[in-house]
Amino acid sequence: MEDKRAGFAGLGLMGGLMAANALRSGWQVTGWNRSPGAAARLRDLGGTIVPAVEDLGHLPVIVFMLPDLPHIEEAAAGLLARWKKEPPAPQTVLLVMSSVSPTAVQVFGRRVTELTGGRAQVVDAPVSGGTKGAADGTLAIMAGGEESAFRRAEPLLHAMGTTVRRLGPLGAGSLAKACNQLVVGTTTAALAEAAELAERSGLEPAALFDVLSGGLAGSRVLDIVGPRLVSKDYAPTGPAKFMHKDLSFVLDAARAAGTETPIATAAAELYAELKRQGLGDQDLAVVRQTISNLSHRAAVAAEGTAAP
Repeated sequence: MEDKRAGFAGLGLMGGLMAANALRSGWQVTGWNRSPGAAARLRDLGGTIVPAVEDLGHLPVIVFMLPDLPHIEEAAAGLLARWKKEPPAPQTVLLVMSSVSPTAVQVFGRRVTELTGGRAQVVDAPVSGGTKGAADGTLAIMAGGEESAFRRAEPLLHAMGTTVRRLGPLGAGSLAKACNQLVVGTTTAALAEAAELAERSGLEPAALFDVLSGGLAGSRVLDIVGPRLVSKDYAPTGPAKFMHKDLSFVLDAARAAGTETPIATAAAELYAELKRQGLGDQDLAVVRQTISNLSHRAAVAAEGTAAP
């Protein structure tokens, strides 16, 4: 009989929704979160809350949904210390579902395997689909890791997503997510530029996007982010600052592969500028405001140059 016990470390915007879907699919979910509010929401849905990550160590699969790998390593320190003294059950799977560096997660995976004598293995399984996909259970999940470890985690992954695929060894999922973010980040920036250009030229961005959606420029990014770009709704569904982090993974992977990424390089600088403008905690669509601010800055500079 399938063991449907799972731990979740990180119950924020994405993790809490993913854990809720696991509960609805019949999983017994035990969660940990740094702030009490999100933990209370999971408890209200029927989950169990523990005070420390190491208290998840007896479970067959543990999901980490924290901002980046350094946060995961910090949170998992007590867990690994426990496993050093008291090894986990054989075939334990640690699921890294955050967007992390493909190379760094490989290092982390080797460390976990060596420390536990192979009893625990890391699978990287980052997601795409945002909070809507997390709420609806329709995430796209791209995984990397040993085939046997992935198969053990696969039933839980299907409780959270509709597209679940193993793409290769550990790190492959994170590389796929980096490619995903390259497309999402640059497409959002291009749409933001188009909206600004249209509005400043006397066109209605909403009408423009409606036309674009019926042609080759139509995309899921346009469907989901387009309305927020039009209405300038920057309430966060996920902080925009994480796109800069994700694009840095693209650049790292490109250097390792010996390939050029001129579009990713330009986008990484644009999202770095977004952070410099203090907009990083707002929604990804706020890149339109970044571009608007740059346009205003350029106009002011031009006026200064033209002044007698």
